[in-house]
Order: sequence, then structure tokens, then C-alpha cells
Amino acid sequence: MLRLSYLAPLLAFMGLTAGLAFSLSNDPRRMPSTLIDKPTPSFNMASLDGKDAGFSNTDLKGGVMLLNVFASWCPGCRVEHPMLLKLAETSGIPIFGLNWKDTRSDGARWLARHGSPYTRVGSDEPGRVGIDFGVTGVPETFVIDRTGRIRFRYPGPLTEEVWRDEFEPLLKALRSES
Repeated sequence: MLRLSYLAPLLAFMGLTAGLAFSLSNDPRRMPSTLIDKPTPSFNMASLDGKDAGFSNTDLKGGVMLLNVFASWCPGCRVEHPMLLKLAETSGIPIFGLNWKDTRSDGARWLARHGSPYTRVGSDEPGRVGIDFGVTGVPETFVIDRTGRIRFRYPGPLTEEVWRDEFEPLLKALRSES
């Protein structure tokens, strides 16, 4: 029995090492969303700037569109922002914004400084709407179809390659649906 007690720290170390190795190989982009092909969650938020009309799930119906989750404190959001501005000008796809776990003033100031690609932006300071969407971090972008169903979720910054490889084929297919 005494000999086995010497193995306990070694076994604990091996178990901890295996757990850490698994977590390092776990890619959050591979995490499936349980909301794919389901209607967008019900929500009603105040606008980010407090001047425009609010933003609700009923705004996400009637056409193919994107919902981008961002925050002023998010480094990845700064990386993807020029791409969103370009898409707003060239893609013909409306982009809606969800300012997540950020103060309204910080989010509004950030968009005023960098430009807004959004058709409408809601403020989700407490993060509840983001939780309903299954947001795991920012940035995240969702593709919403004409009926208000979530068709795709992409966690991470949008880039030219991601747009070309992931979004364009899906958006082309959704636009061709009658």
C-alpha cells in the first residue's frame, strides 16, 4: 500500500497534463450552435445611441442579413471592423449590431470614432441577449435567413478569407431560395 502512495502524485500529474492537452486542442470555432435552423431568440433592446428606434428580433426578418456581436473593449472587433465597413458598402447584406457587455456610451463612442457598418445597433449591457444567442465571446457573426432563422454562426473576426470561404457560398444559396 505504501508503494502505491508514491504513484498518486504521478497519476495526478498525468491526469492534469491530459486535461490541459485536451483543452489546448479544443477549438472554439468548432463549437456547434444549438440555434442553427431555429428562430432568433425573442428580444427587445434600446438602441446603442439612444436616439434611434430600438432593436428587436422582429427586425431580423424579411431578408437575408447578418447579426454581428461586438464590443468597444474587444481587440478582435477592431481587427474585423474595416471588413464590416467594406461589406456594408459592397455586399448588399444588411448588418445589424449587438453591442455586448459594454456600456452604451463606450459602444456609441467607439462607433462614432471608427464608423458604423450597422443598419441598427442594440445595446446589451448585461449580456442577456448574447446569452440567448449562445454567444461565447466577441466578435461573433450570425447569418439570419428571410424567416428570421439562424443559419450560421461564426466566432472570431471576419476576414476576406472567412467571408469568401464561409459566408459567400451560404449567402448565395440563401438569396436564391424563393
